[in-house]
Amino acid sequence: MTRKDGVMIGGVIRLAATLLLMLAASGLSRADDIDRSRPAAFVQALVNVPEGKADFARAKLAVDKFVDPSIDEVAGLVVIDSMAATVNKMLNTLPSEAASTSVEKMKALRTFLYEGGWWNNGRPFEYDLSDSYGQKPSSQSLPNYLATRKGNCVSMPALFLILGKRLGLDVTLSIAPLHIFIKFNDDATGKTWNLETTSGAGFTRDAWYRQKLEMTDEAIANGVYLKALSQREALSILATPILDTLIATGRYEDAVAVADVLIEAYPANAYTLVKKGTAYYRLLDANIIQKYPKQGDIPADRIAYANGLYKANREAFARAEALGWREPKLNYTAKIE
Repeated sequence: MTRKDGVMIGGVIRLAATLLLMLAASGLSRADDIDRSRPAAFVQALVNVPEGKADFARAKLAVDKFVDPSIDEVAGLVVIDSMAATVNKMLNTLPSEAASTSVEKMKALRTFLYEGGWWNNGRPFEYDLSDSYGQKPSSQSLPNYLATRKGNCVSMPALFLILGKRLGLDVTLSIAPLHIFIKFNDDATGKTWNLETTSGAGFTRDAWYRQKLEMTDEAIANGVYLKALSQREALSILATPILDTLIATGRYEDAVAVADVLIEAYPANAYTLVKKGTAYYRLLDANIIQKYPKQGDIPADRIAYANGLYKANREAFARAEALGWREPKLNYTAKIE
C-alpha cells in the first residue's frame, strides 16, 4: 500500500549554482535572479553557504520570494536592519557591561518583539490563533509577519533567529513534530536554553515539548527532534516551504529533487522524507492511478515506472519511520503554552 501524505509544518534555478553560492555568501544574492524552472539548484546554493557566512535574513526572504514572487525582499531587509538597530538602541540604555552579555541581548530582543513600547510603536508581535499551523497562503512568510505582526511556528522563530544573529547571539533552530523553536546558548555559562517564540520566547524544557508534542526516544536519539541544528541544517529548515509549494502546485518531480537536496543537508529530517514519499505518491496517482483505475489496464511499458514510484514512496516513509518518526496527532495547538 502506498503512503499518501505527511502533514505540513505550521505547526528555496539558477544563474549558475556557483555564482549564486558566491552571491549568497557575500550577502548580495538577489531573489529577482531566481530561475524557478530549476528549484533544486537554488536550494543547493542556499544550504551550501560556507559555515559562518550565512545571512539568514536574505535566505528566508529568498525562500519567501520563491513562494510568492510579489514579495519585496529589499524592503524586508530594510525593516530587519531597522529592527536590529532599535534593539541595539534599547541595549545602549543599560550599563555597558550588562549590555554586552548574551543574556541581556536576548532579553532586549524578547522585550522588543513581545512587549509593547516605544521600540515597536506599542504593537508587539503575536501568535496568530486563527492559523495555528500556518496553512493560509503566504502565512509562513517573513514579510507577512512583519506587516501583520501575527505569526506562527515558522515565521516567529525565523525572525528571532535573524535578529539574534544580527545582535551576535549564539542562536539556531530546533524542531519538534510540526514545530520549530529556538536554541539559545548563553556564552557566559555555556548553557543552552530552548526559547518558545510562539509564547514570548519563554524558556521551555525539552520535557515540556515531549509532553505537548509526542515524539519517540528513537527520534530524539537520531537527531530528528530537539537538537541544536547546524547552519546547514537550519537553512534546510528555512527552505522547506519551497518543497511544500512544489507539491501543492503539482511539480512533483521538482519536489523530489528539492527533497534530496534538503535530506543531504539534514539527513535526519524525517519531515522531508515524508514529503518526498508524498511527492512520489502524487506522481503515481497523477500518472498511473487516475489514468488506469484497474491494475490490468496499465500498459506494459508503464509497469516498471509504476513499480518504481510505488517502491520509492514506500522507501521514503520507511526511512522516516526508521529514524523514529510517527504520524503526528493533531489534537494540540501549535502554540506551546
